[in-house]
Amino acid sequence: MNVLLKSATVVDSKSEFHNKTVDILIEKGVISKISKRISNPKNYKELKLDNLHVSVGWFDSSVSFGEPGYEERETIANGLKTAALSGFTAVALNPNTYPVIDSNADISFLLAKSAKHSVDVCPVGALTKHSDGASLAELYDMHQAGAVAFMDYQKPVSNPNLLKIALQYSCSFDGLICSFPQESSISGNGVMNEHITSTKLGLKGNPAMAEELQVARDLFILEYTGGRLHIPTISTAKSVDLIRKAKSQKLNVSCSVAIHNLLLTDDVLDGFDTKYKVLPPLR
Repeated sequence: MNVLLKSATVVDSKSEFHNKTVDILIEKGVISKISKRISNPKNYKELKLDNLHVSVGWFDSSVSFGEPGYEERETIANGLKTAALSGFTAVALNPNTYPVIDSNADISFLLAKSAKHSVDVCPVGALTKHSDGASLAELYDMHQAGAVAFMDYQKPVSNPNLLKIALQYSCSFDGLICSFPQESSISGNGVMNEHITSTKLGLKGNPAMAEELQVARDLFILEYTGGRLHIPTISTAKSVDLIRKAKSQKLNVSCSVAIHNLLLTDDVLDGFDTKYKVLPPLR
């Protein structure tokens, strides 16, 4: 591929061209020159668009395809093609397939299926066998096969002792344990944030406290065990405060947030539009 990008703004904090508008010459698929102005003597294809930006490849930390078991939902090949067209160069693939990704053979299958694609797959193994929350899966074996983390997708670790053991065990190979932030006994069957809007609409609420209690519990366990903990898709300011405090105490914890929880509030549910029914709920 030979192409000349004209007047592109670079978004890369580690680059000397960060936030600068430049021309970028790509020859045989490799960037060969970046400069304020580049001529085109070889008559390469030129791409000039309004508000054109160029960045390093993106990483999606939570992707759910369907293969194996739910290929009608999405195959690995199609999912990776979509990721590439969307600017992603790596994705973390959740274990919510059928069967659940809970063994080294399952991890090897995912890596083999994606080996020749331009997008890197970072497989996430299930934390417990069959993701049923009862007993730990083969964490070390999956780690050896290439798993980058372990979680039961959108399922909280209800048993605190199980989380304690997982964190202690994973210390031996620097594994990353993920814990979905929801105390199910409090969230119950809530379908949206418990707030004035849920009362007005007559819908069961999922209170912010259900998330914050789980985050506080998990951080308390992490302080005791050590290890690496990731808390995915937090949605409340209190959760942010708890994690910030834990990081200030040198605990090895990270977190993520879904983009819709950054941009929307539960006010958009006034029209009962089910596309806004998400987990964790809009607050």
